[in-house]
Amino acid sequence: MYKNFLKRIIDVIISLILLVSLSPLILLTVVFLLVFNSGSVVFRQPRPGLNQNIFTLFKFKTMNDEVDEKGLLLPDDQRLTKIGKWVRKFSLDELPQLINVLRGDMSLVGPRPWLVEYLPLYNSFQKRRHEVRPGITGWAQVNGRNLINWEKRFEYDIFYVDHVSFWLDFKIVCMTIGNILTSKGISANGTATMQKFTGNE
Repeated sequence: MYKNFLKRIIDVIISLILLVSLSPLILLTVVFLLVFNSGSVVFRQPRPGLNQNIFTLFKFKTMNDEVDEKGLLLPDDQRLTKIGKWVRKFSLDELPQLINVLRGDMSLVGPRPWLVEYLPLYNSFQKRRHEVRPGITGWAQVNGRNLINWEKRFEYDIFYVDHVSFWLDFKIVCMTIGNILTSKGISANGTATMQKFTGNE
């Protein structure tokens, strides 16, 4: 009942409330990014969602588009801007994903939507993370976020898939608020985000 019906209703209601109540903060973030960052304010990227269906993910852009002499993008930690660090520190870059939730691409809580290029690398166990809508926050995010290894991330994601409930979602939301206030687990060692997934050994 909750997983297949109530969860979606709660997602829509809370997303609408958050978009309205946080609109001054969202507008302020847009202004700061326009002033201190060059280029566009919103980052768009295709990501796999429920049943591996591809959708366009929205985030506030925290990195520039600088490239090396070969025309390849520089590593994330070299492209992360000063204002981008602050936006990412307080997870403000995730706010545009409330639009994704309203559109039905995502849920407030679920496994994070990773890159499309990872799809062919998953084994049958790992693919199960796409049995539910991806989330703005999730069980892996409140249990280490970008500091845990890929094996642990998949374990947490599949645990969530098998145990979706109102109370688990409520617990994850509460833990997420605590992590945001302490800026816990934002970056893995040596990168501005997390290490790239390269498949299974």
